[in-house]
Amino acid sequence: MSKRDYYEILGVAKSASEAEVKKAYRRIAMKNHPDRNPDNKKAEDIFKEATEAYEVLSNKEKKAAYDQYGHAGVGSNGGFGGGAPGGDYGNFSDIFGDVFGDIFGGGGRGGGRGRAGPTRGSDLRYNLDLGLEDAVRGKTVQIKVPTLCACDDCSGSGSKKGATPDTCATCGGHGQVRMSQGFISVQQTCPKCHGRGQVISDPCGTCYGQGRVKETKTLSVKVPPGVDTGDRIRLAGEGEASPDGGPSGDLYVQMDVREHALFQRDGRNLYCEVPISIVDAALGGELEVPTLNGRVKLKVPPETQTGRLFRLKGKGVTSVRGGGPGDLMCRVVLETPVNLDGDQKALLRKLQESLEGGKHSPKKASWFEGVKKFFDGFTI
Repeated sequence: MSKRDYYEILGVAKSASEAEVKKAYRRIAMKNHPDRNPDNKKAEDIFKEATEAYEVLSNKEKKAAYDQYGHAGVGSNGGFGGGAPGGDYGNFSDIFGDVFGDIFGGGGRGGGRGRAGPTRGSDLRYNLDLGLEDAVRGKTVQIKVPTLCACDDCSGSGSKKGATPDTCATCGGHGQVRMSQGFISVQQTCPKCHGRGQVISDPCGTCYGQGRVKETKTLSVKVPPGVDTGDRIRLAGEGEASPDGGPSGDLYVQMDVREHALFQRDGRNLYCEVPISIVDAALGGELEVPTLNGRVKLKVPPETQTGRLFRLKGKGVTSVRGGGPGDLMCRVVLETPVNLDGDQKALLRKLQESLEGGKHSPKKASWFEGVKKFFDGFTI
């Protein structure tokens, strides 16, 4: 038995939590484990000493006695293997399973752990294709979902009617087996029954002992108003059935909103492009624009330039997450006349002549002035 202070051995304070003690021991044990350091007496001694300290400090009763009376409080056999030279590793296999179980798949202390409870069924995902109008207004839709359901003929047991599953002979019904190599012992899921603790000797003729059958379920999904691409609806218990009588998984219906011919959505706001004639842009006018709730009038002031953005408040989307409705943003785009006849072309040329001078096209005049200065700056 080591006479060094156990807290000093593990490098932790007296107030260290159980998790901190375990972390410190794990670090030392991984570094000095005999399998990693064959024929290294120093590493073996450090490993034994750390395990002795951990065995005491991880046990509430032993720790309390040690804190009050020191080594005398835990007795000559309270530590690791009684300190006998060349002695065995005491109950190290249980300690190792407790600290390193998450790596090796082991169980808790003492090796008496029974099999785990019933397994929960797997979750499923269904991609729901929606139009923008349905996503904004909400809709109830019917979907068909292929899944694994509990077999009706055997009620999910996997055994033929009147028969019952047998206790697994490999693990004795525990669902786990202990694998030992030298002094290391860890628990693993039983390879025979896959953790169920039972085997099907007389399987059901419908599900062939699986307890589940493939079915296509028809479900009604209520899509709330304001959903968007990526939003999910959870239907509890509508996923796959459990393979061993546990609860079913959940079904997640994920929204996928299609692109719209007129609108683009950005959160709560909608955007659309509105073509405008050269006359309406120059003289102003009133345009009829679409919204998801009908048509509205948009007043365009004189001398409107292409690309200008107009906001129609409250004509956007009310998000499923709450808050008021967004806005409809209308971007006017100047449309150049096409298919002109001779008279129309003559009128446009006459108009062009009357607009010469620059004051009617300030952006054009300033742009050309900037181009002139740019080239004037070149030296040959």
